[in-house]
Amino acid sequence: MTTRQTRARLGLPHLGDGLGLRDEHFGHLMRTPPDQWGADWFEIISENFIGHHGWAARVLEHVAAHRPVVMHGVSLSIGSTDPLDRAYLKGLAELAERVKPAWISDHLCWTGVGGANSHDLLPMPLTEGALAHVSDRVRAVQDILGRPLVIENPSSYLEFSASQMPEWAFLGRLAEDTGCGLLLDCNNVHVSAFNHRLDPVAYIEALPADHIVQVHLAGPSDCGDHLMDTHDHPVPDAVWPLYALAQRRTGGVSTLLEWDASIPPYEELLAELAKARLHRDHREAAVA
Repeated sequence: MTTRQTRARLGLPHLGDGLGLRDEHFGHLMRTPPDQWGADWFEIISENFIGHHGWAARVLEHVAAHRPVVMHGVSLSIGSTDPLDRAYLKGLAELAERVKPAWISDHLCWTGVGGANSHDLLPMPLTEGALAHVSDRVRAVQDILGRPLVIENPSSYLEFSASQMPEWAFLGRLAEDTGCGLLLDCNNVHVSAFNHRLDPVAYIEALPADHIVQVHLAGPSDCGDHLMDTHDHPVPDAVWPLYALAQRRTGGVSTLLEWDASIPPYEELLAELAKARLHRDHREAAVA
């Protein structure tokens, strides 16, 4: 496991290097002594555990007894014009009471409207009106959950002609206005920058570093003229310099490797996660 830093950001701890908790590896974690897990912490998809009290809940209880856990959602729909889903937030709060997560995160997106859920992370029009709307909803969610919310930059495949600012400015102003944290997904920056011909370095350098509490790493699918955020490949070479930049700007924050399809054996995930330390060490050696 990595050596954890103790400096808190927004009152949230540096957890080290983590993995997504997926059912493909439940058996491994249950039969392997925790001191051999090789990960400092685990991130769950909140929706996979809300209201569940069977085998998955038992595994989560076991993992949470030995490692910090973060709840990461895909259904908050913070950008939707629908009212906040109070039933969903109640389930989220109840899960948090059971898990005691280090923090709760979701995405800058909307997932549905008119009561229909697309089950996709749809992009926002980046306007002044949308920013005011999302800020109000973030504050409301933080009041309900009694904790800072952490918001992730999504991958996107189209942009709105009505947008009035770049995504990094929207996120930065949202964080400053609401006090929320930011989950910087370096893979998503890479995907969106490739798809929209943006500068990924400028994106990361423009974010308020003191609000970034976590980094995501993942591997997209190369479709030729665009990238798809599929989380089913190793981290591409182009993402590692962005990761090193994020760690340099923040002074070091929690790292999470996402792998959600074609999931390899657990030891292969650990080997991919270990690359993060190598790139951090390389960055630190270069600075020295």
